[in-house]
Amino acid sequence: MASAVENFMAGVIAKNPEQKEFHQAVEEVVESLMPVLDKHPEYRKAKILERIVEPERVIMFRVPWVDDKGEVQVNRGMRVEFNSAIGPYKGGLRFHPSVNLGIIKFLGFEQIFKNALTTLPMGGGKGGSDFDPKGKSDNEVMRFTQSFMNELFRHIDQDVDVPAGDIGVGGREIGFMFGQYKKITRKFEGVLTGKGLNWGGSLIRPEATGYGEVYFADEMLKTRGETFQGKRVVVSGSGNVAQYATEKVIELGGKPLTFSDSSGFIVDEDGINREKLDFVMELKNVKRGRIKEYTDKYPNATYQATDAGAKSNPLWEVKCDVALPSATQNEINDVDAQNLVKNGCYCVSEGANMPSTPEAVNIFLENKILYGPGKAANAGGVAVSGLEMSQNSQRLAWTREEVDRKLHSIMVNIHDNCQKTAEAFGTPGNLVNGANIAGFLKVADSMMDQGVV
Repeated sequence: MASAVENFMAGVIAKNPEQKEFHQAVEEVVESLMPVLDKHPEYRKAKILERIVEPERVIMFRVPWVDDKGEVQVNRGMRVEFNSAIGPYKGGLRFHPSVNLGIIKFLGFEQIFKNALTTLPMGGGKGGSDFDPKGKSDNEVMRFTQSFMNELFRHIDQDVDVPAGDIGVGGREIGFMFGQYKKITRKFEGVLTGKGLNWGGSLIRPEATGYGEVYFADEMLKTRGETFQGKRVVVSGSGNVAQYATEKVIELGGKPLTFSDSSGFIVDEDGINREKLDFVMELKNVKRGRIKEYTDKYPNATYQATDAGAKSNPLWEVKCDVALPSATQNEINDVDAQNLVKNGCYCVSEGANMPSTPEAVNIFLENKILYGPGKAANAGGVAVSGLEMSQNSQRLAWTREEVDRKLHSIMVNIHDNCQKTAEAFGTPGNLVNGANIAGFLKVADSMMDQGVV
């Protein structure tokens, strides 16, 4: 099996040089799928795997805009429409200096399987720009997003491709882009998700990824007869996902201990309660400040700066029962994973996309950690995006309780599907295999039905 994976990956790498994140995402999936291909030779004959790793369409474009000093700036925009076998392309837009084609392709590839796991009719896609909204004024963000949409509008539609937010793209950015799309096309339609409640958004959408990450962890804990009650929980990040994961942990009786950003992290051994969470939400969402300021308000907490080039992140040395990586890709390496296991962590549920390196994942699996991979555990965000699309199509708005109930049900079903699929293919408890195989089967069967297109 190893040689088959190596041979396949050699072709992928040759076709897509220097796209390391994409190679990593593909290899993880391919390793899970070899037993499936052996059992279903029709997939090999139809070259399903070769077709599924090749995007249906890649769009790249320049984004010129004028900053507040009157100087012209130029960024690069892109959209990868990866697979539409089960529905319109669906996936977020990321605005961050690190964005490149390899990262967008890795995210879009993961999105194919994540969207399939929700059981909603959504294909996989992703997009973004190397634009950095951090430190920019509202007017600068508006001018950039309007310029970005001046090109993107040609490629999206509520029945073709429906983008959403991701890192660097929140309600402000979605609002500016939707306004520009509406002006250009003269259409008021559900072409973006994550919209404001007054103009087609869904309740629970901002909370969905974080809530879903915790719901998935809760299902994993239930397999051992446990709940979140009294659990020590380490959360990375301090953005949308981390904030709402923390909110749900508090609601379920857990004890969140940490928040982080690109500079460092805070540890509050007293536990982060509702009041402290509200402070962080104000700090990050309104003031756009740094997490270090938490210790000015709550001096019992400690702050530690981090070095992105270091061999490990001391955040993952904090003693905990549950870890919720909710920041970015590859934030947990093998040393971090060993530190988590050593310090008592036995449940990891990923809110970020691919936050654990392959070496870290192997350590979790070898140590029988309850491990929820991102494409399953963080599917709550796109699940509620799908529910937002449904509400837009029906011109309806569901209640908060109704959306949350549907989200919870979807996350329970994803966990059950991953668990049963892992068992069916001989790797009980391995939710990585379960998620990859369950998502693949739905997409592969749909591709078979639709012919060579």
